[in-house]
Amino acid sequence: MSAGLRDFRGAVAGDLALLSVLHASELDADRLAELQRLDFPDALAFRLQGDFGRDAMSLMREAMNELPDEPSAALLDELAADFAAIYLTNGYGAYPAESVWIDEDGLTMQEPMFQVRDWYQRYGLAVEDWRVRSDDHLVYQLDFLSHVLRDGGDEDLPGLARFMDEHLLRWVLDFARRVASRCATPLYAGLNSLTAAYVDELRDVLAEVLGEARPTPEEIDERMRPKAEVQVAMPERYVPGVAPSW
Repeated sequence: MSAGLRDFRGAVAGDLALLSVLHASELDADRLAELQRLDFPDALAFRLQGDFGRDAMSLMREAMNELPDEPSAALLDELAADFAAIYLTNGYGAYPAESVWIDEDGLTMQEPMFQVRDWYQRYGLAVEDWRVRSDDHLVYQLDFLSHVLRDGGDEDLPGLARFMDEHLLRWVLDFARRVASRCATPLYAGLNSLTAAYVDELRDVLAEVLGEARPTPEEIDERMRPKAEVQVAMPERYVPGVAPSW
């Protein structure tokens, strides 16, 4: 592993771990103060270059700049209500777990959850309690990317790209756009837009590193489509005198 790639992987792993934390718990007064101290989002190591990424950075930066030094109780209540609507109650119709977006009936804890769980198990990982937060939740998928980038090797990069194609990137852009259009606070609109843009551009970097173009959404859908069951030809019913018998 080259020193430059190793440093990049470590830096991005740290960014993803931070983004995961911000999706995992409310943006309370202590968390907001920490983000201000870090100069978030400009403290992120990976600089987004695409139009979507720059717009997301601007949205997040503007939301942070508008924060008072001491947030009011009303603002904290609004953030808490937004957090609950996004991550707990599905109040905006944009739940942050893959199954809801991929399953035909929009149900949680469906086949994508078990597919993602298989990926985690390959690296000796398991979620604490899938009944509280399912394996295919945004938080865990970000944690998984961070873990592989931090603790894996160059040989893990093709698998990481495949995981992103087949799981996180199949739904996170739609999720983020819906949250941004429906949530009440600029902070959560910015956070979700920034997260989606970040992982999308990270996948572009992996394509360059691997020297392999990203598959199209249609190619991914075809790859993930359940294989048709093999049809076994049944013998015709035996009619005495029509065909040889024992």
